[in-house]
Amino acid sequence: MEQKRSLADQLEDRLIEFAARIIGFSTELPRTPAGRHIAQQILRSGTAAAPNYAEARGAESRADFIHKLGIVQKELNETSVWLRILSRINLGKHDLIISILQENIELARIVAASIRTSKARRQVSEK
Repeated sequence: MEQKRSLADQLEDRLIEFAARIIGFSTELPRTPAGRHIAQQILRSGTAAAPNYAEARGAESRADFIHKLGIVQKELNETSVWLRILSRINLGKHDLIISILQENIELARIVAASIRTSKARRQVSEK
Protein backbone atom coordinates (compact mmCIF):
# COMPACT_ATOMS: atom_id res chain seq x y z
CA MET A 1 0.00 0.00 0.00
CA GLU A 2 1.40 3.37 -1.05
CA GLN A 3 1.55 6.03 1.64
CA LYS A 4 0.22 9.46 0.71
CA ARG A 5 2.89 12.15 0.99
CA SER A 6 2.14 15.28 2.99
CA LEU A 7 1.68 18.61 1.24
CA ALA A 8 4.89 19.80 2.92
CA ASP A 9 6.80 16.82 1.46
CA GLN A 10 5.29 17.48 -1.96
CA LEU A 11 6.27 21.15 -1.82
CA GLU A 12 9.81 20.29 -0.73
CA ASP A 13 10.08 17.85 -3.66
CA ARG A 14 8.89 20.54 -6.08
CA LEU A 15 11.42 23.02 -4.68
CA ILE A 16 14.21 20.45 -5.05
CA GLU A 17 13.14 19.72 -8.64
CA PHE A 18 13.00 23.47 -9.29
CA ALA A 19 16.57 23.84 -7.98
CA ALA A 20 17.72 20.99 -10.22
CA ARG A 21 16.11 22.67 -13.24
CA ILE A 22 17.81 25.96 -12.34
CA ILE A 23 21.20 24.22 -12.11
CA GLY A 24 20.75 22.63 -15.53
CA PHE A 25 19.45 25.85 -17.04
CA SER A 26 22.27 27.99 -15.65
CA THR A 27 24.91 25.75 -17.20
CA GLU A 28 23.36 26.34 -20.64
CA LEU A 29 23.53 30.13 -20.51
CA PRO A 30 26.11 31.74 -22.81
CA ARG A 31 29.58 32.35 -21.40
CA THR A 32 29.34 36.08 -22.07
CA PRO A 33 29.84 38.57 -19.22
CA ALA A 34 26.05 39.00 -18.88
CA GLY A 35 25.42 35.26 -19.19
CA ARG A 36 27.98 34.40 -16.51
CA HIS A 37 26.72 37.10 -14.15
CA ILE A 38 23.07 36.11 -14.46
CA ALA A 39 23.93 32.40 -14.28
CA GLN A 40 25.65 32.96 -10.93
CA GLN A 41 22.79 35.08 -9.59
CA ILE A 42 20.02 32.73 -10.69
CA LEU A 43 22.02 29.73 -9.50
CA ARG A 44 22.30 31.27 -6.03
CA SER A 45 18.69 32.43 -5.64
CA GLY A 46 17.07 29.57 -7.55
CA THR A 47 18.73 26.87 -5.49
CA ALA A 48 18.27 28.60 -2.12
CA ALA A 49 14.51 28.09 -1.81
CA ALA A 50 14.64 24.31 -1.24
CA PRO A 51 17.16 24.25 1.63
CA ASN A 52 15.52 27.29 3.22
CA TYR A 53 12.17 25.51 3.07
CA ALA A 54 13.76 22.49 4.76
CA GLU A 55 14.97 24.87 7.49
CA ALA A 56 11.44 26.29 7.84
CA ARG A 57 10.04 22.80 8.31
CA GLY A 58 12.32 22.41 11.31
CA ALA A 59 11.42 25.80 12.78
CA GLU A 60 11.40 26.16 16.55
CA SER A 61 8.23 28.27 16.65
CA ARG A 62 5.46 29.55 14.41
CA ALA A 63 7.22 32.94 14.25
CA ASP A 64 10.45 31.22 13.19
CA PHE A 65 8.51 29.21 10.58
CA ILE A 66 6.94 32.38 9.15
CA HIS A 67 10.32 34.14 9.10
CA LYS A 68 12.01 31.26 7.28
CA LEU A 69 9.16 30.97 4.78
CA GLY A 70 9.67 34.68 4.13
CA ILE A 71 13.25 33.92 3.13
CA VAL A 72 12.00 31.23 0.73
CA GLN A 73 9.58 33.80 -0.74
CA LYS A 74 12.36 36.37 -1.20
CA GLU A 75 14.59 33.88 -3.01
CA LEU A 76 11.74 32.87 -5.32
CA ASN A 77 10.93 36.54 -5.99
CA GLU A 78 14.56 37.25 -6.88
CA THR A 79 14.69 34.23 -9.17
CA SER A 80 11.53 35.44 -10.91
CA VAL A 81 13.14 38.80 -11.63
CA TRP A 82 16.27 37.17 -13.10
CA LEU A 83 14.11 34.91 -15.29
CA ARG A 84 12.11 37.90 -16.51
CA ILE A 85 15.34 39.75 -17.31
CA LEU A 86 16.60 36.74 -19.29
CA SER A 87 13.33 36.62 -21.20
CA ARG A 88 13.44 40.32 -21.96
CA ILE A 89 17.01 40.26 -23.31
CA ASN A 90 16.53 36.94 -25.16
CA LEU A 91 19.35 35.21 -23.33
CA GLY A 92 18.64 31.49 -23.08
CA LYS A 93 15.94 29.25 -24.53
CA HIS A 94 12.70 31.24 -24.36
CA ASP A 95 10.39 28.21 -23.93
CA LEU A 96 12.54 26.88 -21.09
CA ILE A 97 12.66 30.28 -19.38
CA ILE A 98 8.86 30.54 -19.55
CA SER A 99 8.43 27.00 -18.20
CA ILE A 100 10.78 27.61 -15.27
CA LEU A 101 9.20 31.01 -14.63
CA GLN A 102 5.72 29.46 -14.49
CA GLU A 103 6.87 26.90 -11.91
CA ASN A 104 8.57 29.71 -9.98
CA ILE A 105 5.30 31.69 -9.91
CA GLU A 106 3.32 28.65 -8.73
CA LEU A 107 5.83 27.89 -5.98
CA ALA A 108 5.85 31.52 -4.85
CA ARG A 109 2.04 31.51 -4.64
CA ILE A 110 2.05 28.32 -2.57
CA VAL A 111 4.63 29.76 -0.18
CA ALA A 112 2.74 33.06 0.07
CA ALA A 113 -0.46 31.17 0.92
CA SER A 114 1.39 29.18 3.56
CA ILE A 115 2.70 32.40 5.11
CA ARG A 116 -0.81 33.88 5.18
CA THR A 117 -2.23 30.72 6.76
CA SER A 118 0.51 30.58 9.38
CA LYS A 119 0.03 34.25 10.27
CA ALA A 120 -3.73 33.74 10.60
CA ARG A 121 -3.22 30.70 12.83
CA ARG A 122 -0.73 32.62 14.94
CA GLN A 123 -3.27 35.40 15.49
CA VAL A 124 -5.97 32.88 16.47
CA SER A 125 -3.67 31.14 18.94
CA GLU A 126 -2.67 34.46 20.52
CA LYS A 127 -6.29 35.34 21.34
